Amino acid sequence: MLPFEFDYFKPATLKEAVDLYQYLDKGGKKPMFFSGGTELITLGRIELAYTEAVIDIKDIPESKVMRVSADHLLLGSTLSLTEIEEANLFPLLTKTSSEVADHTARGKITLGGNICARIFYREAVLPFLLADSKVLIIGPEGKKVVPINDIFQEQLQLKKGELLVQLATESQFIAAPFISIKRRQQWDTGYPLITVAALKLGQEIRVAISGLCPFPFRSKELESSLNNKELPLSQRITDALAKLPKPILDDVEGSAEYRLFVLRNVLSDVCSALAPVGS
Repeated sequence: MLPFEFDYFKPATLKEAVDLYQYLDKGGKKPMFFSGGTELITLGRIELAYTEAVIDIKDIPESKVMRVSADHLLLGSTLSLTEIEEANLFPLLTKTSSEVADHTARGKITLGGNICARIFYREAVLPFLLADSKVLIIGPEGKKVVPINDIFQEQLQLKKGELLVQLATESQFIAAPFISIKRRQQWDTGYPLITVAALKLGQEIRVAISGLCPFPFRSKELESSLNNKELPLSQRITDALAKLPKPILDDVEGSAEYRLFVLRNVLSDVCSALAPVGS
């Protein structure tokens, strides 16, 4: 049970949801958009989240889209991770998101909820960062389509009253060779330590990482070092690790030093899988 009460609203359209948010915000209700509810329940119980009005958007048609065209895949933000996994339209996303939490939780966690969450991991965003996907956002100023790498800086930079509606990914990225590796401190159980998603486009490897820092990220500087074929792999990885953002997480799940050790080995596995010696 949550230690506070809230009013519940279920708008039928995006415009109704945005207008309702503005109305409730002016009334001091601290409204919150809601699709799966896992973060509100988890953080609300420990008094890290609070609202007096929940706006449930999960049945708004535009947010439930799952459509393949000749050159794009369109995914709605309120699709559950289980729905995405079962459809398997974006194999890298399927592999990465299928290891988020457990099967029961993935049936409730939505794509947008994971991407916009306040938790460190947010693994579902990694494939979209690698694929230069675009996001459809709606808010008081109307709709806008923005490259995810322009608007995701440690977290999705949404203004007050804005919400994520859809993500669009070009087919060339969906068909690219990929690998997704998750390392936990306790084998197949417990919280993730490091998750690395990677794909190969042409001769270049792209890498996005979760669990190393308090936010998921993709670093083009790291990729540049990793793809420097003039150097041996060990030196390329050393140079790549020097390009990491800060801070490195240092907690009960793993020290900063141990996380870097694990990442070094995972990057070696990624390069061996996507660009084996002699290829």
